[in-house]
Amino acid sequence: MISIQEIIRNRRSIYPKMFTGEIIDDEDINQILESANWAPTHKFTEPWRFTVFKGEGLKILADFQSNLYKEVSQKNGTFDQIKFEKLQQNPLKCSHVIGIGVKINGQLPEIEETNATASAVQNMLLTISELKLGCYWGSGGITYLEEAKPFFDLEPNDIFMGFLFLGKFSGQWPKGRRKPISDKVKWVTK
Repeated sequence: MISIQEIIRNRRSIYPKMFTGEIIDDEDINQILESANWAPTHKFTEPWRFTVFKGEGLKILADFQSNLYKEVSQKNGTFDQIKFEKLQQNPLKCSHVIGIGVKINGQLPEIEETNATASAVQNMLLTISELKLGCYWGSGGITYLEEAKPFFDLEPNDIFMGFLFLGKFSGQWPKGRRKPISDKVKWVTK
């Protein structure tokens, strides 16, 4: 049996260009989503909301996000054709894409709901690692555009946190690297 420490240390970002094109079983996707549901949540608000795209849904997402990006960026003069094409093509390289939303109900500070959702995503990432699937959490493109929220059934005060791009991976698993934890910890003993 794999230890949780091993799963944590072996979690990696695997990008859509690295996916094999094989489809992940929906049972695995449901297991990943169920893992998210067990994240810590203050007052049991369970603020995480997920939108799963697969099959033709990936084309719907690709069209929506590339067209929204084009519309908004042309208005403000920041349009980039390469970015537009990437938004059109990346979802189509995936088995599934999961949109990540946060429902803000006003009961708790926004940061607590965002942190709970990030914890849910970490549970998903660890489950994905255990299943030896490829995944990348992306927050570019349309993630921070207010105009994107209704597409994901989010209200104006809710937050969209990006996408998990999922696919099967058969290459060499990337090696991890971190600086020592001692560089990032201060102990107070007196």
